[in-house]
Amino acid sequence: MYSIDTSALMDWQARFYPLDVFRALEVRIEALIAEDQCCAVHLVSDELAAVGTPDLQAWAKSHRHLFLPLTSDIQMSGAEIERNYPDLMDPKGLHESADAYIIALARLRDGIVVSQETSVAEKRNPKKKHFIPDVCRDLGVPCINLLGLMRREKWVF
Repeated sequence: MYSIDTSALMDWQARFYPLDVFRALEVRIEALIAEDQCCAVHLVSDELAAVGTPDLQAWAKSHRHLFLPLTSDIQMSGAEIERNYPDLMDPKGLHESADAYIIALARLRDGIVVSQETSVAEKRNPKKKHFIPDVCRDLGVPCINLLGLMRREKWVF
């Protein structure tokens, strides 16, 4: 099961793999969603509503079943991650950050986080000490980027 981050959806549709060019990718991701193999916590939907492109927002609205509610176990695990990694959250964020809950979902379901974030070691002047890949590494939760998902699924285009 893949727990997908806002950054992966934005890079997919708005930056690197737009739907008008990569139709086969859309079909394959939607197949994962239909098989309940790809999901996101509902907070990702909130982030997309705030920062996503109009096309991505429309796509997200037509795929509401992708977004899972914050069940009590996800809430408790996410809150624990936030307590242990307080700088994972963006203090300037206008909405609640989904990051800890994306990790919590993958952790609870023995899943894999899909995020385009890079670790703190790969950044020039990081403003915080922990990003999604750093926390995943610390917690033993696998974390890959969108290209890693394509490779893991052995998709060839």
